[in-house]
Amino acid sequence: MCIKRSPMSSFAVRSNQICSTYYLFIQTRHKTSGGKKPKQKVYFREHELDKAMDLQKKPAVILQLKDIIQSQKNQSVLVRDLEKEVGFVHKWNCMAVIEKYPTIFRVGGGNRSPISVSLTEKARRIAAEEEEARMLMEPILVKNLRKLLMLTVDCRVPLENIEFIEGELGLPKDFKKSLIPKYPQFFSVKAVNGKDYLHLESWDSSLAVTAREEKLARDGALNDLGRGKKVMISRDGNYPGPNAFRICYPAGFRPNTGFLEELQRWQRMEFPSPYLNARRFDQADPKTRKRVVGVLHELLSLTISKRMTSVQMHAFNSELYLPARLILCLIKHHGIFYITNKGVRSTVFLKEAYDGSNLIDKCPILRFNDKFIALSGRKDPSLYHETNLIKT
Repeated sequence: MCIKRSPMSSFAVRSNQICSTYYLFIQTRHKTSGGKKPKQKVYFREHELDKAMDLQKKPAVILQLKDIIQSQKNQSVLVRDLEKEVGFVHKWNCMAVIEKYPTIFRVGGGNRSPISVSLTEKARRIAAEEEEARMLMEPILVKNLRKLLMLTVDCRVPLENIEFIEGELGLPKDFKKSLIPKYPQFFSVKAVNGKDYLHLESWDSSLAVTAREEKLARDGALNDLGRGKKVMISRDGNYPGPNAFRICYPAGFRPNTGFLEELQRWQRMEFPSPYLNARRFDQADPKTRKRVVGVLHELLSLTISKRMTSVQMHAFNSELYLPARLILCLIKHHGIFYITNKGVRSTVFLKEAYDGSNLIDKCPILRFNDKFIALSGRKDPSLYHETNLIKT
């Protein structure tokens, strides 16, 4: 599958290359005199979120091996066939995991018979619980897929874009056959200019509420307590009211008074709902620019792990009317989003969804993954559901 990437993808690659272990220098141009060098801004590292990417590496291999074994008719896979499934290089990572976790994988055969790998009896019992987790996931997936389509300007998305983020949304690999046809009242697939699009069949106003608004309602913070009153400047950037976002700055970040005053004005500024059509608004309007932050926040909230790669976000530029310089927008709002360069590609986190390196709220399929990975003896499994992370 080939996804057309915007020109900013190359910018993301260059950004990856200039990371340091603690912070990232971002070049910004300023008007200068006398040929002075451009000033540099410091992008502080969030070590716990970087760690989250490292924590999911081995569990991702374990889960991939589980899926490969379960996909076989006899519930076992020959070691010699692993290369066809995962590629030559990744085959050796799989072999190391099989050897390290005998509580999960059982190796059979030898001598004159080919060596095969299957799940242990205990692993099979826990793996059988995945079907129940998938059943619990289905209404969540349908709701989130409808909300994703409602975010777009035409209530439709190229089907290849949905496939590109199917793992992040928690969709099964065969969702085009197993999920979409079950809900003709919500979804349809239609060709537009020779390309298949997933269309929304009916709009539901009750779904046009963001995850941010739902959380504010639960916390009792939807009433703007500071409206019409003088509010003291917050040192951490957080304010009550329906227009404010949750801010989580890194420990090393020390904003000055001018920055905090500007942030206060921004936090209290009203902005249109992400579920209103973006064509209605002037892209130069500060309220519209704040709305873009709301769209990105909602997009990440619809994923099961509250994170996506920057390339995946770029794939939705035209459907969501995202800015051309998306990376710069994310960097500017580094109290809300975090970009890590750990892993194959840069990944964008929704910071408020994490406590340290742990995802706070987990859906049924992630809770199932936790239980299965616990067989490896891992005491604090987290952040490892990544079906599309490993590429051959």
